[in-house]
Order: sequence, then C-alpha cells, then structure tokens
Amino acid sequence: MLGGAVRVLLLVLGLLLLPAAPASAHSSLVSSSPEGGAVLENAPSEILLTFNEQVTALPSRTQVLAPDGKRISESVTAEGKVLKITLRKADRPLGTYLVSYRIISGDSHPVGNALIFSVGAPSARPAETDPGKVDGSVTAAVPAFKFLGYAGLTLAVGPAIFLTFLWPRRRSRQGATRLVYAGLGLTALSTLGALWTQAPYVSGAPVWDVSFTELGGVVASPFGVTLLARLALLGIVAGLIGPVLRGGATRFRGLALVLLALAGLTTWPLTGHAVVSPLAGAIVAADVVHLASMAVWLGGLVTLAVFLLRRRHQRVLGVILPAWSRWATLAVVWLAGAGLVQAVVQVGAPAALWQTGYGRLLLAKAAILGGVLLVAAYARRLVQRAHVPAAGPGRLIRTVGVELGATTAILALSAVLVQTTPGSAKDREAREPTGVGFSQTLTSNLYTLQFNIYPVELGEWNTVHGSTYTPEGKPLPAIEWTVTTRYTGASVEQVKEPMLPLPGRNDALGSLTFPLPGTYELTFTIRTTEIDQATVRTTVNVPATRTRPGGAIRPSAGNN
Repeated sequence: MLGGAVRVLLLVLGLLLLPAAPASAHSSLVSSSPEGGAVLENAPSEILLTFNEQVTALPSRTQVLAPDGKRISESVTAEGKVLKITLRKADRPLGTYLVSYRIISGDSHPVGNALIFSVGAPSARPAETDPGKVDGSVTAAVPAFKFLGYAGLTLAVGPAIFLTFLWPRRRSRQGATRLVYAGLGLTALSTLGALWTQAPYVSGAPVWDVSFTELGGVVASPFGVTLLARLALLGIVAGLIGPVLRGGATRFRGLALVLLALAGLTTWPLTGHAVVSPLAGAIVAADVVHLASMAVWLGGLVTLAVFLLRRRHQRVLGVILPAWSRWATLAVVWLAGAGLVQAVVQVGAPAALWQTGYGRLLLAKAAILGGVLLVAAYARRLVQRAHVPAAGPGRLIRTVGVELGATTAILALSAVLVQTTPGSAKDREAREPTGVGFSQTLTSNLYTLQFNIYPVELGEWNTVHGSTYTPEGKPLPAIEWTVTTRYTGASVEQVKEPMLPLPGRNDALGSLTFPLPGTYELTFTIRTTEIDQATVRTTVNVPATRTRPGGAIRPSAGNN
C-alpha cells in the first residue's frame, strides 16, 4: 500500500514540476463543445474537443452516432490541442448523440473516451460500435457496382475502337453500336449505384437504409461531385459518339471524344485509393492508363468474339487480326507498366504482398494475368503464322474465349481490390502508435466516471487516469479516490491503491499492478463530499505478452 502511494506521489510531483513536458501525462479532455451531457435546441454541425496538450487525431477510431445509431461524422482533424469533428445532418436529429474518440497524446500514448449530448430531449444512448464497421449488404454491393462499371467501360471502349479503325466496310455496325451504348448505360448505372451505396457505407447502415438527407450529403461531397461529373461526361459522350460509330466523324469530333474519355477515366482514381496514396499524381495517371488499356484490350476481345471471328471471310480476318494484334500488344504493354507502377507504390514493403489482403489479391490478379498473357501470345502466333485462314478461326475463337473468361475474373478481383486497404496504408497504420490501452465509462447514482489505463500489461506502472462528472455531464471534483484490483483466475489477494486527485480538477491519477495474465475486476470507490461516496466496477483483460520499449505493440483484449 505504502509503495503504491509513493509511486503515485512521485508521478503527481512530476506532473506539477514539469507541466510543459510532452511526456508528463496522457492528454485529458479540458472542455468540449457541446459539453458532455448538454441538452441543445438544435443539432450542431461540428464538435470541438479541447485537450490539455497537443493531440494527434485517429479518424478511424473516432465517430459520432446519431440517436438512430447511424454514423454522422464526416471528417476528423486535430489542430493543436483541439480535435474537430464535422458532422452531416442526422435523419432523426432529436435525441441523444454519442461521441466516441481516440487520440494520440503528446507522449505518444493513445487515449480514448466517450461523451454524450442531446438535442431537444435525452433519449436512449446509441450503442457504441466499431467505427470502421460496414454492413454486409454494403460490403457486397460496393464491389458489385465497381464490377459493373469496369464491364461498362469495356463494352463501350473496345467496340468503339473497332468501329472507328478496324471495322470491315460491308459488315453491319448495328450490333457493335448497340454494345457501345449498352456499355455507356452500364457505366452510368454503376455510377448511380456508387452514389447510393456511399451513404450507407459512411453511416454503417444496410444498403437499403438510405434517406434523402444522406443522399444529399453524398451528392454535395467531393466524392459525389466527382461522380456527377462522370455522369455528365457520359451524357456528352453519348450525344457526340453517334457519327463516330457510323464511320463518318470529323477529326475534331474524334479528338473531343478522346479528351472526354480521358476526363471520364480520371474520375475513377479520384474516388479511390490513388488520390490519397503516396505520389498521388503518378498513381492517378497510372490508374487512368491501366483502365484505358484494360478497356481497349478486353473490349476488343469481346468485339472479336461476338461479331467478327464467326463466319468472316478469310481475307477479311487476314487484314483485321494482324492490326488488332498490334493494338492488343500495345494495350498489354501499357497495362502491365501502369500496373507495376501502382503495385510498387501501393503495396509498400515487399512483405505486404503476402502479409496483407491487398497484396494477396494483387498476387492472384498477377497470376491470372500471367496465364492470360500466355494464351494471348499463343493467339498472336496463330495470327502471325496465318493459321487462321488455313484452319478456320475455330482455334482462335477458343483462345479468345479463354482470354475473356480469365480477364473477367481479373475484373472481379479488381473490383474487390479497389475496396481493400493498400499494403502501404496498412504499413502506415502499423507504425501509428495505437498502444495497449483500456477505456470505459462507468455510471453510479452519484457520478459518471470516465477512465483509461495505459498500458494494460504484466507488471507495475500501469497508469490509470479517471475523470468524474455529474449525471448531467458537468465536471465533478472528488476529494478521495481508491481503485482495487482483484484477479479472478485464482486465489490471489486483491490490491487496493489510492489515486491522487489533481488540484482544482475533476480527475485523478493512479498506478496499477497486474502480476498475472488474465481477467481482473476493477473497483473504483470515489468520495465526492465528506458524506457522499459511491463504488463502480468493471473488468479488464491483461494479455500474457508484455509490451517492451521499442517492440511491437499488441492489441488489448479489453474494450476500447
């Protein structure tokens, strides 16, 4: 008991003597706007949390839940000591909101906590969820719409290239022209689907639980503006492309369509990982080249298989196929080069290729692509050796069918890949000091206690920091704090330690010892006046592996 008191006393003396040192203590919340427990007339558009020292934001671990349980936090930024959370308008603004935050304090330790406020009148507190959780229906719908978009690009670009440069004079253009317009329509449908699914993707709701308010927020966001621009470009292209498909376009119209197509392709990387990746400009450009090359190559294969290889005169195929082979070779070269640039930047460390989901998907995509290229090389040899006129196009048709099947699988993998966190981002997250900690809010009839423990590991010097508030959320200074730890896994004597209140504040600091791994019951006994005292309890799990200075940071088994 005495040793624990001495350790806590030394800790507090260090705090008082070195208030400006960044490693003096974990950051604590000084004030918030709105205040915890406040009841407001109108819903705020932002939340400001002010700490006692400079903090670093962890957006992936910070969220605001509206009374209906939907996430309404849009952006999380830290400016000095202030954490700013911007909000979109809630569908049901009246009731109680939950603000759950996690930041990195000036001493590189993570601190997490939560507060509530209400609009109009209090209601049931929303259940706290994983900030990054996405409903299963959205997880399925997002890559499905991505796949439709890639398929639409393929059906629009490939046939258009053939109709402009390689189409036989006496062959009807009607079928291929319809395919181009179908591709444009499919791309538009994919874009509308992406606009719709973005709302539940942000809120955490199912794909069918979308309101006009949420859709309005998506449309007004940079994501929505980019997709609206894509829809506008698709409409302009659809209006201009008719003469080109009929083979009578002017050079000016053709150039305008090329520029519009490039602008439309740019909207894909601008709504994905590329825009926030290292070397964003290079990745955006590589992504555009990758998409264009894929659409030319795969779309050309579709055109060959559906319209030209069957029942074509040998002399016609003898002219078309060598020209197409050159187009395809050029597209594959650009496809592979752009993909290599993306992989080098997005994967990060080589180990991420097999240690992350993104890397494994990329390896699978590369393996299938390698097989497709072997088949394509065989098809090119058939064309170069003039086997098609001699033996008929049957062998080539089969090779093209294999290419189409395999490249369809590649498109499906790409649709999943763009929704997977890149290896480089995973590497940055791994280097982010998340720490082994435990945070929780406990309530008695006398006070509400918010506390955090850092670290949660075997041994001594586990720091506990607690803050007390009135039931209305106002700071409530306490005059005496005690915390007791009891190991639940064996007959080990419980340890009772004092916590020292900080002068003039509503919080206190203490030190905990966890001699064995497992579950501990924590009991906080806090006296707010000479006669008012209450006790609250919870449990915390202590991992078997101890965190060593400079070593790996392992996740805590407790709740955050």
